[in-house]
Amino acid sequence: MNARILSVCLLALGAANAGAQSASDEIAKYRAMLADGNPAELVEAQGEALWSSKRGPNNVSLEQCDFGKGPGVLKGAYAELPRYFKDVDAVLDFESRLVHCMVTQQGFSRSDVVRQPYSAQGERATDLEALTAYAVAESRGYKINVPQQHAKEKAAYARGQKAFYYRGGPFDFSCASCHGADGKRIRLQDLPNLQNPAQAQKAFATWPAYRVSQGAVRTMQWRMNDCFRQQRFPDLQYGSLTSIDLITFLGVMAKGGAMDAPALKR
Repeated sequence: MNARILSVCLLALGAANAGAQSASDEIAKYRAMLADGNPAELVEAQGEALWSSKRGPNNVSLEQCDFGKGPGVLKGAYAELPRYFKDVDAVLDFESRLVHCMVTQQGFSRSDVVRQPYSAQGERATDLEALTAYAVAESRGYKINVPQQHAKEKAAYARGQKAFYYRGGPFDFSCASCHGADGKRIRLQDLPNLQNPAQAQKAFATWPAYRVSQGAVRTMQWRMNDCFRQQRFPDLQYGSLTSIDLITFLGVMAKGGAMDAPALKR
């Protein structure tokens, strides 16, 4: 390649990068503009009403559900999940713990609760989405501190780490394929490097989030499932061991960040 052709190629590449960066900056401005009126606030209000309502066959509220800080305490709880729960002898994330309480305390059947955990695009939030949005808002500003004291918490982290780097599917992808290096993006969407503590903190702290493109609040369980979909892996079952393990791994990597969810995403 002669010097003239090389020069033209470099100029074109620079222009493309500059254009992508400019578009990325405009997207950031758009998010900032919308943030003052985040539609997730309406879903939070829906969740708050559900939290204190007596429901299910047992006609009780969720106000006695223990998310790790004592019955009914939500302040700061999401920032310390997933964690080990002695009553089930297992590590649970927020959503799987919520399902447990809806089943054991309110009397709902698990199959009914998880039949449709995610709302359709532009539709009213499901009960699980609304309750999760309300709960995570109660942890806004709290430091992420996913515990690693119990042997099962450590085991969940180790499995989650293995799952993060596992390659498979028709494209031989792993989570790390998209989230294992700086400077990656899909179209105009910057992809956080989840091995970088600062980027991991920002990513974990801003889920759940309201997705403008879908007109819906999306939870961390949804995020894990959608990543599997994009890798062309089999569907990740709601509340499955692998989903909890991955969230544990990401939460530990994000230690020290301040929760700022529900956030606003593209």
